[in-house]
Amino acid sequence: MKIGTLYGIGVGPGDPELITLKGVRLLRQCQHVFVPKSRTAADSVALSIGRRYLNSSSQVHELIFPMTSDQADLSRHWTASAGEIAAVLKSGEDACFLTLGDPLLYSTYIYLLRELKALWPEAGVVTVPGITAFSAAAALAGFPVGEKKETVTIIPTADNLEDVRRVLSGGGTVILMKIGQRLREVLNLLEEAKVIDRSVFVSHAGMENERVESNLRRLRGEDPQAGYLSIILAHAEEKGS
Repeated sequence: MKIGTLYGIGVGPGDPELITLKGVRLLRQCQHVFVPKSRTAADSVALSIGRRYLNSSSQVHELIFPMTSDQADLSRHWTASAGEIAAVLKSGEDACFLTLGDPLLYSTYIYLLRELKALWPEAGVVTVPGITAFSAAAALAGFPVGEKKETVTIIPTADNLEDVRRVLSGGGTVILMKIGQRLREVLNLLEEAKVIDRSVFVSHAGMENERVESNLRRLRGEDPQAGYLSIILAHAEEKGS
């Protein structure tokens, strides 16, 4: 009996032309396309990027992953979603799962894949990498990421910002992700570390409401939602300089 394969496809940061050729080819031939959503009333951003590449007979399956810190609740959704995908694969059909950026960088796909493998270790999986949001942000802003032998640090701005403060004091290029509603606090940290003038802010890269800002002080007083789907790139001061 034929068993299907799950293709985890990174659709990039927002511009539909920034999907890999391999990702497009697989989407065009895939009959079952799974997309993540944060709530029932929202549209899937990943689907809005990849929709043009679906074939006319593709079935779109929406998987709800609520924005919550309740791990038990999240685990239930991951397990249920993995079960839906496993059912398709066991029927002999292939399935694609779309995710923003790269599938293995701060992505829901990581947890979904883990649950699928726990549920069905023999599941066939192919992961197709995608262009990351910070790569797109760097290109839009003309901001070099990593010169000579300097370090590059990628860090999410978690609720506890002490790790961000530490990283900003360590030099090199710092990539701040998952800013969300913490933009004001992050700006304060950049000011405190004296790197705000060597930083750029990019939100909704490649989308209609794309914004590139090199003067981050202009972001003060912005709506808390301004940090959604945003990246900050900073050139931190080297110790002793």
